[in-house]
Parts: sequence; C-alpha cells; structure tokens
Amino acid sequence: MAKIDAFFKLMNDQGASDLHLVAGQAPALRIRGDVERIKYQQLSNDDLRSMIYEIAPEDKVKVFEETGDVDFGYEIPGLARYRANFFMQKNGVAAVFREIPSTIQTAKELGLPPVIPKLATLPRGLVIVTGPTGSGKSTTLAAVVDEANNLRKDHIITVEDPIEFVHQSRNCIVNQREIGIHTKSFTTALRGALREDPDVILVGEMRDLETISLAIEAASTGHLVFATLHTSSAAKTIDRIIEVFPASEQAQIRSNLSDSIRAIVAQVLFKRVDRIGRIPALEILIATPAVRNLIRESKVHQIPSMIQTGRKYGMQLLDDAIMDLFNKGMISADEAYAKSNEKQKFRPLLREPPSDFTDA
Repeated sequence: MAKIDAFFKLMNDQGASDLHLVAGQAPALRIRGDVERIKYQQLSNDDLRSMIYEIAPEDKVKVFEETGDVDFGYEIPGLARYRANFFMQKNGVAAVFREIPSTIQTAKELGLPPVIPKLATLPRGLVIVTGPTGSGKSTTLAAVVDEANNLRKDHIITVEDPIEFVHQSRNCIVNQREIGIHTKSFTTALRGALREDPDVILVGEMRDLETISLAIEAASTGHLVFATLHTSSAAKTIDRIIEVFPASEQAQIRSNLSDSIRAIVAQVLFKRVDRIGRIPALEILIATPAVRNLIRESKVHQIPSMIQTGRKYGMQLLDDAIMDLFNKGMISADEAYAKSNEKQKFRPLLREPPSDFTDA
C-alpha cells in the first residue's frame, strides 16, 4: 500500500471530490465545493515528491521532470480511480487528485432531465457537454455512454486524458484510449478512430482547431460523437467553436456544425441544502431544424429565445433550471444568484442583495 493511499481513503470517507497536496502546506480536501484543510503536518517538498512519485509510472515522472506538468490515472482496486495532476509551483511540487467513482451512476440517479439518457440513442451527430472545471461534465457523459453501452450493439471508442470512468463492454465493444499511453494526442486518436469502425466516439476535450475539426468531421460522416468544452451556455459554445477557425473558414464550419450538431448541454453544480450532496443545473439545447438554421445564418444570439420555446423537445435555459432547483428547496438563494447568467432575476431572492461591481 502506497503512503498516499491513506489520504485517498480519508477522501472517500469524507465524500471529497478532490485532494490537494502542496509543498510547504498541510493537505486539503474539496468537500461539497469548499476546500478544507486536513489536520496534518505541513508537507516538505522532499516528502511530497517521494509520496507522489511512489504511485506515478516512470514515464510520467520523466515527463514531469522535463516539463513541470503531467496528468495520469491512478486506481485503488475496490475504492476508486483518481485523475492525477502534478505541477511545479513557487515552493516546490504540488499535486491535485480528482476522485472518479468506481461505479457509474445513471442519469436518473444523478438527477439529470429525462432527455439526457435519450442522447445515447441518437444515430449520429455531435453532442457537446460544457461547463466550468468541476461541474460534472465527465460524470454526465459517463452516464450517457453507459446508457449507450446497455442499449446499443455498437463499437464505442473513448479518447481521454487520462481515462476517468472505466466502462466494461456489455452490449457494445468499448475501447478506451489514454493520451500519452495509448495514443499521442486527441488529433492522432481521432484520425485513427475513423479507421477503427466506431459507432460512438467520446472525445475527452476539444482542445484545439484540429481536434474540433475532426470531431465535426466524424459527426458528419455518420458517427455519434460526444465531447466537452469549457463554456457557460449553449450559445457561447457555438460561438467558441466557430471562432477557433480562421475567418476565411468560418462560413464553412458554421454550415458543417449546423448539419452535425444534435445537442449542447451546459451545466453547473450546486451544494444541496436539503441534504448532503450536490446537484447539477443544466441548460439544454436540442438541434431542431430551426436551431440549425440560426447557426447557419449566424443568428446565434437568438438561441436563448429558441430554447425558451422548445420545452416540448426537452430544452431549458440554465437560469430556469436554477430557479426550479431553488423553488424545490434544493439549493440556496446565494448560490443560485452566484451561478446564474442573468443575476437580476435572482436578486429579489436575496435578503441582502450585494452591491457587485461585476453587475455593471
């Protein structure tokens, strides 16, 4: 048993999502969104380096020594998997570990709207899940991929950095590839995937122009592609994708995206106030012919209105989802206000509305 495993056991016992280890500081856990110190001595740089190197593959240690950053996956059988990131900082080494549950929860168990598991049955197209770091994007996608694994008889390929949720082949053949171990990059893996007879492709993150371009191409050629981005709404996701490309190519990409997009899900996580745990609020855009036409004609600013009128398709605005959670007594007014897009809607809910210069 590695020395660091005791921290992972504590992390699991406390229901923490992340473990922070920093040279010169006491360890800390992120519990229900808040970082809390562990009653433990400060970690010296040498002790911490020794502790984290004990669990890191040799090639990852080499990359870390050369570049000052590295990502990889670590698993404790019977407990959980962890997404590890080592990085250098002013006082020495540091590491952050995100716990990936060993069991994949269903969309219903996660409190996701009924339209989300239906995305697993789409025959083809691009589905993007967006949100800030730590908002549960990987958990939502894992639930959808698991649904596909149960319902379809297909070939699923995931490309991740690193592999997070582990999917066992059931009705589908599932192949999971990790950047840096099984393939050089997202781009290389996506190019290869198109020759590997896939039906469903999961792209851990659309990081650059080439990856985005290949994901759209794969979706346009008959594959169902799931991917993530770090944006805060459906409309901003579309703008972000198009703006990655040179101006001379944007009209073509706009047309290709309008043909291939099937859904965009933007989510944020909230602490529950009715019981221990967290719950997501989702903005959902379903690509109806009218929505695709708005994308094609560069009228993305009209998409929020289209979402409001598309409830029968399962669409919803993020602020409406947040308000619904608040009205059900699941989340606090303060957090609803803090994470909403249009804060004026939520100011009347606060006992003492803040005088916030960011509202200007």
